[in-house]
Amino acid sequence: MYKKELYGYLSSLVAYITIVIFLVVLGLFLWVFPDTSILEYGYAGLDSLFSTAPYLFMFLIPALTMRTLAEEKKEGTFEILATKPLTDGQIILGKYLSALTIVLFALLPTLVYYYSIYNLGVSKGNIDTGAVIGSYIGLFLLGGVFTAIGIFTSSVTKNQIIAFAIAVFLCFFAFSGFESASKILSLQKFDDVLLNIGINQHYQSISRGVLDTRDLVYFLSVIAVFLLLTKLILGGRKW
Repeated sequence: MYKKELYGYLSSLVAYITIVIFLVVLGLFLWVFPDTSILEYGYAGLDSLFSTAPYLFMFLIPALTMRTLAEEKKEGTFEILATKPLTDGQIILGKYLSALTIVLFALLPTLVYYYSIYNLGVSKGNIDTGAVIGSYIGLFLLGGVFTAIGIFTSSVTKNQIIAFAIAVFLCFFAFSGFESASKILSLQKFDDVLLNIGINQHYQSISRGVLDTRDLVYFLSVIAVFLLLTKLILGGRKW
Protein backbone atom coordinates (compact mmCIF):
# COMPACT_ATOMS: atom_id res chain seq x y z
CA MET A 1 0.00 0.00 0.00
CA TYR A 2 2.83 2.35 0.89
CA LYS A 3 4.68 1.66 -2.37
CA LYS A 4 1.50 2.10 -4.41
CA GLU A 5 0.68 5.47 -2.84
CA LEU A 6 4.25 6.73 -3.01
CA TYR A 7 4.49 5.76 -6.66
CA GLY A 8 1.18 7.55 -7.21
CA TYR A 9 2.62 10.77 -5.75
CA LEU A 10 5.91 10.54 -7.64
CA SER A 11 4.28 9.67 -10.97
CA SER A 12 2.05 12.76 -10.85
CA LEU A 13 2.80 16.46 -10.55
CA VAL A 14 1.20 16.78 -7.10
CA ALA A 15 4.29 15.98 -5.08
CA TYR A 16 6.67 17.97 -7.27
CA ILE A 17 4.45 21.06 -7.33
CA THR A 18 3.99 20.88 -3.54
CA ILE A 19 7.72 20.59 -2.88
CA VAL A 20 8.65 23.34 -5.36
CA ILE A 21 6.07 25.77 -3.94
CA PHE A 22 7.25 25.05 -0.40
CA LEU A 23 10.92 25.61 -1.26
CA VAL A 24 10.31 28.74 -3.37
CA VAL A 25 8.07 30.46 -0.82
CA LEU A 26 10.35 29.47 2.05
CA GLY A 27 13.38 30.72 0.13
CA LEU A 28 11.69 34.08 -0.45
CA PHE A 29 10.94 34.45 3.24
CA LEU A 30 14.46 33.43 4.30
CA TRP A 31 16.57 35.34 1.79
CA VAL A 32 14.49 38.00 0.00
CA PHE A 33 11.79 39.55 2.18
CA PRO A 34 13.59 42.02 4.51
CA ASP A 35 11.34 41.45 7.54
CA THR A 36 12.24 37.75 7.72
CA SER A 37 15.53 37.59 5.82
CA ILE A 38 18.35 35.74 7.55
CA LEU A 39 20.81 38.27 6.10
CA GLU A 40 19.08 41.05 8.08
CA TYR A 41 19.34 39.26 11.42
CA GLY A 42 23.01 39.96 12.00
CA TYR A 43 23.69 36.53 13.46
CA ALA A 44 23.95 32.97 12.15
CA GLY A 45 20.67 31.18 12.78
CA LEU A 46 17.72 29.49 11.13
CA ASP A 47 15.02 30.82 13.44
CA SER A 48 13.04 32.35 10.58
CA LEU A 49 12.96 28.99 8.76
CA PHE A 50 11.43 27.17 11.70
CA SER A 51 8.98 29.97 12.47
CA THR A 52 7.80 30.25 8.85
CA ALA A 53 7.68 26.58 7.79
CA PRO A 54 4.77 25.59 10.11
CA TYR A 55 2.48 28.14 8.46
CA LEU A 56 3.47 26.92 5.00
CA PHE A 57 2.79 23.35 6.13
CA MET A 58 -0.74 24.39 7.13
CA PHE A 59 -1.58 24.86 3.45
CA LEU A 60 0.78 22.54 1.59
CA ILE A 61 0.19 19.36 3.60
CA PRO A 62 -3.63 19.58 3.36
CA ALA A 63 -3.19 20.15 -0.40
CA LEU A 64 -1.08 16.98 -0.48
CA THR A 65 -3.44 14.81 1.57
CA MET A 66 -6.87 16.07 0.48
CA ARG A 67 -7.15 13.47 -2.28
CA THR A 68 -5.92 10.43 -0.30
CA LEU A 69 -9.33 9.08 0.75
CA ALA A 70 -11.77 11.66 -0.65
CA GLU A 71 -10.88 10.77 -4.22
CA GLU A 72 -11.14 7.04 -3.49
CA LYS A 73 -14.64 7.53 -2.06
CA LYS A 74 -15.76 9.85 -4.86
CA GLU A 75 -14.57 7.55 -7.64
CA GLY A 76 -15.92 4.47 -5.86
CA THR A 77 -12.50 2.80 -5.86
CA PHE A 78 -12.30 2.49 -2.09
CA GLU A 79 -14.69 -0.47 -2.17
CA ILE A 80 -12.36 -2.17 -4.63
CA LEU A 81 -9.42 -1.34 -2.39
CA ALA A 82 -11.27 -2.74 0.62
CA THR A 83 -11.66 -6.11 -1.13
CA LYS A 84 -7.89 -6.51 -1.15
CA PRO A 85 -6.28 -8.53 1.67
CA LEU A 86 -5.70 -5.32 3.63
CA THR A 87 -7.21 -4.04 6.85
CA ASP A 88 -8.46 -0.47 7.19
CA GLY A 89 -5.50 0.22 9.47
CA GLN A 90 -3.01 -0.95 6.84
CA ILE A 91 -4.70 1.18 4.17
CA ILE A 92 -4.61 4.27 6.38
CA LEU A 93 -1.03 3.66 7.50
CA GLY A 94 0.16 3.15 3.93
CA LYS A 95 -1.44 6.39 2.78
CA TYR A 96 -0.16 8.24 5.85
CA LEU A 97 3.46 7.07 5.53
CA SER A 98 3.56 7.81 1.79
CA ALA A 99 2.35 11.39 2.35
CA LEU A 100 4.78 11.80 5.24
CA THR A 101 7.61 10.64 2.97
CA ILE A 102 6.79 13.47 0.56
CA VAL A 103 6.94 15.90 3.51
CA LEU A 104 10.39 14.52 4.33
CA PHE A 105 11.45 14.98 0.69
CA ALA A 106 10.35 18.63 0.97
CA LEU A 107 12.46 19.15 4.10
CA LEU A 108 15.68 17.56 2.87
CA PRO A 109 16.61 20.33 0.35
CA THR A 110 16.38 22.92 3.17
CA LEU A 111 19.59 21.44 4.59
CA VAL A 112 21.28 23.64 1.97
CA TYR A 113 20.19 26.63 4.09
CA TYR A 114 21.95 25.16 7.12
CA TYR A 115 25.10 24.57 5.08
CA SER A 116 24.95 28.15 3.80
CA ILE A 117 24.55 29.69 7.27
CA TYR A 118 27.25 27.37 8.61
CA ASN A 119 29.71 28.81 6.10
CA LEU A 120 28.46 32.42 6.06
CA GLY A 121 29.07 33.04 9.77
CA VAL A 122 31.83 35.50 10.70
CA SER A 123 33.57 32.50 12.20
CA LYS A 124 32.80 29.39 10.19
CA GLY A 125 30.47 26.99 12.00
CA ASN A 126 29.16 29.67 14.35
CA ILE A 127 25.64 28.21 14.55
CA ASP A 128 23.81 26.28 17.26
CA THR A 129 23.73 22.88 15.57
CA GLY A 130 21.92 21.24 18.48
CA ALA A 131 19.03 23.69 18.23
CA VAL A 132 18.89 23.21 14.45
CA ILE A 133 18.70 19.42 14.81
CA GLY A 134 15.99 19.76 17.45
CA SER A 135 14.06 22.17 15.25
CA TYR A 136 14.20 19.80 12.29
CA ILE A 137 12.91 16.96 14.46
CA GLY A 138 10.14 19.22 15.75
CA LEU A 139 9.25 20.33 12.22
CA PHE A 140 9.12 16.73 10.99
CA LEU A 141 6.87 15.74 13.91
CA LEU A 142 4.69 18.76 13.18
CA GLY A 143 4.47 17.60 9.58
CA GLY A 144 3.44 14.19 10.91
CA VAL A 145 0.59 15.74 12.90
CA PHE A 146 -0.61 17.85 9.97
CA THR A 147 -0.46 14.81 7.68
CA ALA A 148 -2.60 12.79 10.12
CA ILE A 149 -5.10 15.67 10.27
CA GLY A 150 -5.15 15.83 6.46
CA ILE A 151 -5.79 12.08 6.16
CA PHE A 152 -8.61 12.38 8.71
CA THR A 153 -10.36 15.26 6.95
CA SER A 154 -10.03 13.43 3.63
CA SER A 155 -11.96 10.52 5.15
CA VAL A 156 -14.97 12.57 6.26
CA THR A 157 -15.96 13.91 2.83
CA LYS A 158 -15.88 13.03 -0.85
CA ASN A 159 -15.08 16.63 -1.82
CA GLN A 160 -11.36 17.39 -1.94
CA ILE A 161 -11.84 21.15 -1.57
CA ILE A 162 -13.92 20.69 1.58
CA ALA A 163 -11.30 18.27 2.92
CA PHE A 164 -8.60 20.86 2.22
CA ALA A 165 -10.52 23.70 3.93
CA ILE A 166 -11.29 21.63 7.05
CA ALA A 167 -7.68 20.44 7.26
CA VAL A 168 -6.29 24.00 7.03
CA PHE A 169 -8.64 25.13 9.80
CA LEU A 170 -7.81 22.19 12.09
CA CYS A 171 -4.05 22.56 11.49
CA PHE A 172 -4.17 26.27 12.26
CA PHE A 173 -6.35 25.81 15.34
CA ALA A 174 -4.23 22.94 16.68
CA PHE A 175 -1.05 24.97 16.19
CA SER A 176 -2.13 28.47 17.27
CA GLY A 177 -5.75 28.29 18.42
CA PHE A 178 -5.18 27.01 21.94
CA GLU A 179 -2.39 29.53 22.51
CA SER A 180 -4.68 32.36 21.39
CA ALA A 181 -7.52 31.05 23.58
CA SER A 182 -5.22 31.04 26.62
CA LYS A 183 -4.87 34.84 26.30
CA ILE A 184 -8.61 35.44 26.69
CA LEU A 185 -9.18 37.03 30.08
CA SER A 186 -11.95 34.66 31.10
CA LEU A 187 -9.77 31.66 30.32
CA GLN A 188 -6.48 32.83 31.81
CA LYS A 189 -6.82 30.52 34.80
CA PHE A 190 -6.65 27.65 32.30
CA ASP A 191 -3.78 29.12 30.29
CA ASP A 192 -1.27 26.41 31.25
CA VAL A 193 -3.71 23.65 30.30
CA LEU A 194 -4.56 25.27 26.97
CA LEU A 195 -0.90 25.89 26.14
CA ASN A 196 -0.05 22.24 26.81
CA ILE A 197 -2.93 21.07 24.61
CA GLY A 198 -1.74 23.21 21.69
CA ILE A 199 1.04 22.12 19.35
CA ASN A 200 3.08 25.34 19.37
CA GLN A 201 4.15 24.97 23.00
CA HIS A 202 5.66 21.54 22.35
CA TYR A 203 7.09 22.57 19.00
CA GLN A 204 8.92 25.51 20.58
CA SER A 205 10.20 23.23 23.34
CA ILE A 206 11.79 20.79 20.89
CA SER A 207 13.14 23.69 18.79
CA ARG A 208 15.38 24.70 21.70
CA GLY A 209 17.39 21.53 21.07
CA VAL A 210 16.12 19.62 24.10
CA LEU A 211 14.23 16.41 23.29
CA ASP A 212 11.78 16.06 26.17
CA THR A 213 9.99 12.71 26.33
CA ARG A 214 6.73 14.55 27.11
CA ASP A 215 6.93 16.46 23.83
CA LEU A 216 7.64 13.31 21.81
CA VAL A 217 4.78 11.47 23.50
CA TYR A 218 2.48 14.43 22.80
CA PHE A 219 3.22 14.48 19.05
CA LEU A 220 2.93 10.71 18.69
CA SER A 221 -0.32 10.71 20.68
CA VAL A 222 -1.92 13.39 18.49
CA ILE A 223 -0.89 11.49 15.36
CA ALA A 224 -2.36 8.26 16.79
CA VAL A 225 -5.63 9.99 17.75
CA PHE A 226 -6.27 11.34 14.26
CA LEU A 227 -5.32 8.06 12.59
CA LEU A 228 -7.67 6.18 14.93
CA LEU A 229 -10.44 8.68 14.16
CA THR A 230 -9.83 8.04 10.46
CA LYS A 231 -10.13 4.29 11.06
CA LEU A 232 -13.37 4.90 12.93
CA ILE A 233 -14.78 6.94 10.04
CA LEU A 234 -13.86 4.27 7.49
CA GLY A 235 -15.25 1.56 9.74
CA GLY A 236 -18.58 3.36 9.66
CA ARG A 237 -19.34 1.89 6.23
CA LYS A 238 -19.63 -1.55 7.90
CA TRP A 239 -22.20 -0.32 10.42
